[in-house]
Amino acid sequence: MEIGVQEPIIGTALTNTQQTQHDDAKMKDHQVKHYLYQAIDRVTFEQNLDKRTSKIVWDSLKSKFGGIAKVKKSLLNTLRKDFEILQIKQSESITEYFARVTSVANQMKSNREIMSDTKVVEKVLRTLTERFAYVVVSIEESKDVSSMTVDELQSSLVVHEAKFKRLEKDKNEEQVLHTSIGEGRINTNRGRGGISFRGSNRGRGRQVFGRGTMKCFKCHRPGHFQYECPTWERNAHYVELDDEEELLLMAHVEMRGSNREDVWFIDSGCSNHMTGNKRWFVTLNEEFSHTVKLGNNARMQVMGLGNIKLRVQGRTQIISDVYDVPDLINNLLSVGQLQEKDLTVIMQRGACKILHPTKGLIVHTYMTTNRMFVMLTEQHNDACLQVTQKDLIGFWHRRFGHLHQKGL
Repeated sequence: MEIGVQEPIIGTALTNTQQTQHDDAKMKDHQVKHYLYQAIDRVTFEQNLDKRTSKIVWDSLKSKFGGIAKVKKSLLNTLRKDFEILQIKQSESITEYFARVTSVANQMKSNREIMSDTKVVEKVLRTLTERFAYVVVSIEESKDVSSMTVDELQSSLVVHEAKFKRLEKDKNEEQVLHTSIGEGRINTNRGRGGISFRGSNRGRGRQVFGRGTMKCFKCHRPGHFQYECPTWERNAHYVELDDEEELLLMAHVEMRGSNREDVWFIDSGCSNHMTGNKRWFVTLNEEFSHTVKLGNNARMQVMGLGNIKLRVQGRTQIISDVYDVPDLINNLLSVGQLQEKDLTVIMQRGACKILHPTKGLIVHTYMTTNRMFVMLTEQHNDACLQVTQKDLIGFWHRRFGHLHQKGL
């Protein structure tokens, strides 16, 4: 590549020996070009396709990547910056971090930068996380950092990292769910069907308690836990308020001409529309059975699923797939279920808007002082006019051109 292939002068006649030597030199030159093209990326390859000999290709690559002092200096400055900003990541292991540091350091060495082990060791000690703080202090106090090699530092830190992982694993295994009773603790262990109790005397061992010996913190009766208590208030909904707070909520809502049954809470935490007012249903599948879990861990029985008809802001609306929950005091309107029906719910700046894709705005309400959005409905009573059978037959008899009764 340094000498290159000398092309004969045009018009010069070569002997057989000279022609053979020239062909052999061109063959070797093509082989060298092939090796060079294999070692470069596609963009650089396409830039050097028009180069005739391997010497021309080599000179171009040398001037582009390593032959110019300015290029080397610029590359070295970039590597120095990368080395300065190196920092171990929280999820990165010691081995991975050392691989990154040594990779940059080796590139700097290849560009004639003096990179001693001391420089790399000090860099690593400066950029470790806080959990290695006492390890760094211990190394700096007990050892001479200037004489420490990179391999020695890495092996020491790997050992400490393994200790940290083992301690974290033991800590996670010791964390169990427990409930305090007096001076002792209860550790629930559903897999073994019992509950272990540790008293203040650890030397006496552990004692296993069954459900029959446990007392509820709510009713103080044995046989169940607090969240399973049958006497728990079942009149709460997803927003956990006691009865006084719910009455206070109603007082903040303008309900002139309406009652508690006409108020619907627009609830983003409710999974399904629910009501306890059965007479609102226009269709009801009473064979549907389900249970719902409320915010206080209580459960209510769903006695049916159907559609209800409401009159909201002067327009009659049909709300489909509503749960019939007889024990539910407040009516809940699920935001998620509304969005599944292609309705858009916008809550911003103290207002809530529900928009239909074709009808436009169908509900517009404002936030109460309790930071709740409620929808007021009006009584909707369907009326049916009574027509006697005699009048009905006579009407259609005339309408169909005096058709006989059997035809009607």
